[in-house]
Amino acid sequence: MTSESRTSDDFCYRHPQSESFVLCQRCGRTICGSCQVPAAVGVHCPECAGSPPALAKPARVLGGRTRTRTGTSYRPSATYALLGIILAVYAGQFLSGGALTQWMAYWPPLTVLQPWRMVTAIFVHSDTSIFHILFNGYSLYILGTLLERLIGSRRFVTLFLLSGIGGSVAVLWLAPAQAVVGASGAIFGLFGALFVIQRSFGGANIQLVIVLALNLAMGFVVPGISWQAHVGGVVVGAVVAWILVRTRTADKASAQNAQLALVGVGLVVLTVLGVLF
Repeated sequence: MTSESRTSDDFCYRHPQSESFVLCQRCGRTICGSCQVPAAVGVHCPECAGSPPALAKPARVLGGRTRTRTGTSYRPSATYALLGIILAVYAGQFLSGGALTQWMAYWPPLTVLQPWRMVTAIFVHSDTSIFHILFNGYSLYILGTLLERLIGSRRFVTLFLLSGIGGSVAVLWLAPAQAVVGASGAIFGLFGALFVIQRSFGGANIQLVIVLALNLAMGFVVPGISWQAHVGGVVVGAVVAWILVRTRTADKASAQNAQLALVGVGLVVLTVLGVLF
């Protein structure tokens, strides 16, 4: 992960050791997950919400319903599950002598006969460089624990998978002879989603833009990195987050599900068109 400079504005005003990019909608102070109190729009700090700190526990602030957890710490179970799958697959790659890598990697010419590769490639990583899985695993842990708290486990998994598939679709269109592996497309989708969500909360995310731009640029200058998957992932991730932000109230839950399904249908259509043309 590219290092970035940090300022006091990136840490909770009540818990200086807790990094956060979420702002109180009323006073604009940075608040961590333990201090976020759901509001009609975004979140408030305990003081602005008039709630005692003991009641300000991690909450889901995007989606059909907003729920505050009291007396318990939030566990990003979906993030841990995805990390577990990636690690299990990586072990299987070595135990199978590379056979699992060949079966799960995405190669566009095989899209018609083996379309599942567009998904399985997300969970398989290079078996010649451990830095590939270390970078993606660390990024998933950092971004996943933050985003899953904000949007909930189900929506987080949807975001991750759609972004990863978006990366495969971009490879199909932009690099049809290139075989790819890795969760990078999905990871960049998380970057794109975090950018959109922060902007919806009025957050200043210049540092995030710099980190995202540097990582995107690496795909163009470092050999062996699929910049196509990165671009496809970040675009789809931003679109999914935009939908979540616009449909986060309970009365828009059906619209949210329909629009997310439409994104999936759109990716299928682009896949079919990519195969045909």
